[in-house]
Amino acid sequence: MGTMFRGDIDHCVEVAETYGGAVKLTSLFGEVVYLSDPLAFHHVLVKDQHIFEEPDTFIMTNKALFGDGLIATVGEQHRRQRKLLNPVFSTANMRELLATLQPIAHKLTSILLAKLPDDGTYKEIDMLPWLSRSALDAVCQAILGYPSNSLEAAENDEYTEALRMIGPLMARLMYFQPYVAMVMRNLSPYWTTKLVDLTTAPWMPTEKMREMRELRRVVEIMDIGSKKAFAAKKADFATSATPADTKPEVGDPKLSRAKDMMDIMLKANSVSSSSERLTDAELLGQMNVMVFAGLDTTTSALSRCVYLLAKNPHAQARLRSEIRGAVRSIPQNGSSILEHENPLLDLTYDALMNLPFLDSVVKETLRLYPSLPHMARKATKATKLPLQYPVRSSSGAETSAIAMPENSVVIISILTANRNRTIWGDDANEWKPERWLSPLVGPGTEDPRDSTKVLPSGLSAPILGVKDGTRYPGVYSNMMTFLCGSRSCIGFKFAEMEMKETLAALMLRLHFVLPTDADANGHVKEIEWKLKGFHIPVIKPPAGDGVTLQVPLNVRLVQEEDFIW
Repeated sequence: MGTMFRGDIDHCVEVAETYGGAVKLTSLFGEVVYLSDPLAFHHVLVKDQHIFEEPDTFIMTNKALFGDGLIATVGEQHRRQRKLLNPVFSTANMRELLATLQPIAHKLTSILLAKLPDDGTYKEIDMLPWLSRSALDAVCQAILGYPSNSLEAAENDEYTEALRMIGPLMARLMYFQPYVAMVMRNLSPYWTTKLVDLTTAPWMPTEKMREMRELRRVVEIMDIGSKKAFAAKKADFATSATPADTKPEVGDPKLSRAKDMMDIMLKANSVSSSSERLTDAELLGQMNVMVFAGLDTTTSALSRCVYLLAKNPHAQARLRSEIRGAVRSIPQNGSSILEHENPLLDLTYDALMNLPFLDSVVKETLRLYPSLPHMARKATKATKLPLQYPVRSSSGAETSAIAMPENSVVIISILTANRNRTIWGDDANEWKPERWLSPLVGPGTEDPRDSTKVLPSGLSAPILGVKDGTRYPGVYSNMMTFLCGSRSCIGFKFAEMEMKETLAALMLRLHFVLPTDADANGHVKEIEWKLKGFHIPVIKPPAGDGVTLQVPLNVRLVQEEDFIW
């Protein structure tokens, strides 16, 4: 089982394609079912989600690290939190928050431009730390209203540095999760603290123990910083709150005209009924979760996007041309696009989100390379799990349902679901953004595959991600990247907006290619993406050590020829 999380993407896909959408595997903690069947997904994540809950290992680890946020609560508490937070991530609020992201994307581009030669030659730049700093500024300023300024700072302050480090440390220590749950379930808080003191003692010599000490230090810094930021937000809100006799109702436009999500959340919470209102501990937990969820996942997705565009110059030129076309439609006061200080500043939310090829690049990258490739669920009682596509049992007989004993575990393979050839086509494992460009049409309209033809009555163009009426229940474009149901990713609209704004800013002024220069030993850097719970970009030996996270690309100033596709 461990090879599924520490191997590569091809191995995960091969298992599903060879054995079907439900595969029994053996792990250190017993048998699990590796799941990618669409009907089984619907039952586990929607219809029978009350039976298939997130394991204690996941819930308790998140609670220990982040507090009472969405990813650390279940049942009625989770329902109450979700009810409050759903409107916070509305499209109306995303429109308001775009203005916070635009200067950050511009600053990122300006910093990279300053590093490049004026003569248009290439310079190698490791894009990973810069995209990470940009994502950090985005979550700190758009979610917390905290001025991290990590793009410009020589070094981050303790709080922002802790935010940056928490994700990689969790990835390296993810196999300790079962023990965290075991301890929290069986020991009092007093003895839990004593055990943590012992396991993180300075004299514990192993590398993993050193990482455990570092994780504890980072969590403590993050906790102190988050509480300080939350207290400041509450104080600001108390002094600027609307008088009690004129409080706005939920849905009032005044609630959306705030500078960050914490403002929006505090206002929404203030007008909720006492039974639905979140406690300070829960609000603090949401703050921690939103920052964590929006940092490493977005950095990973953006890094992969830029890498794929560097690898596919035709797609890069097409995207750049589309962005320039959108910007040209905005009056620039006589100056050219590239002379304008920030040409994307006046591009509206709707214009940005509806750029067809930009949308296709983002969707295709998120489909092929979901930031969280696998999730787990545990059956709270014995049940049967129906399958859309039959599989063979251990006896060799074909079956359309599998028995799930109480406490059995399923691994939800988002990765292989998004690459299911039956649903997505024979080219499902290829990065082809253009697959998303066919519009969803009905009978009597033009066939998007041939504009000279009209679809006859009763026929329609195929909808991407749907085959013979079968689809995955994902909340985003028929894919499972952001899951579905009440535990779907609540912030996917913000992540999508941030990715699009950052890519638009970068592509308009910069051109990217893969590394080409050989080192002293004649080796050229080759970027490899390892699957270790998350997608980890490294340089393959012998040009690199295969361990250090990096995405080095050759970058130069954009030229007119770079818009031609």
